[in-house]
Amino acid sequence: MTGRDAKADLQHYLQAARDALMWKLEGLSEYDVRRPMTPTGTNLLGLVKHVAGMELIYFGDTFDRPSGVALPWLADDAEPNADMWAAADESRDQITELYRRACAHADATIGALALDAPGRVPHWPAGRSEVTLHRILVHMIAETDRHAGHADIVRELIDGSVGLRVGNGNMAPGDQAWWESYRDRLERVAKEAGQN
Repeated sequence: MTGRDAKADLQHYLQAARDALMWKLEGLSEYDVRRPMTPTGTNLLGLVKHVAGMELIYFGDTFDRPSGVALPWLADDAEPNADMWAAADESRDQITELYRRACAHADATIGALALDAPGRVPHWPAGRSEVTLHRILVHMIAETDRHAGHADIVRELIDGSVGLRVGNGNMAPGDQAWWESYRDRLERVAKEAGQN
């Protein structure tokens, strides 16, 4: 595989993860995209905001290609976890537009640099902070897929919607009764295993 094919392949997987994450917002109310659905407050819009910031940092600052986009929630004096939720004055449109801008900036960096282009991640420990575009692409695919997985579960908790992306549910076939029976069976197995 040539360097150009490898880069296109990596960028394809990154874009697929981006699309999966954004799809999880579709059709939900302003409340539901912000709703904290886990004890640690995980919410859909916060996941998008977080990944937008990571794209801007990893594909911008790391390669001395700053985006010029201010990320006040990542400042040293910012409240902890400020990148993991949207404040009342941060609209869904603002956060999703930020993500689109971050992706466009990242794509420009990916297009401009070779996979072996060097960069430096200042917040990573010495010995690991020197990176290549290839390493950052792999890192951001993993980061985005990880958070898209969180979004899968959060969305299912909100309204029962599941699936990988539009047109590809990537789920076993079955109606609601089948899924209820399946879940009940798993619960019985878990209880039985817990008694051993």
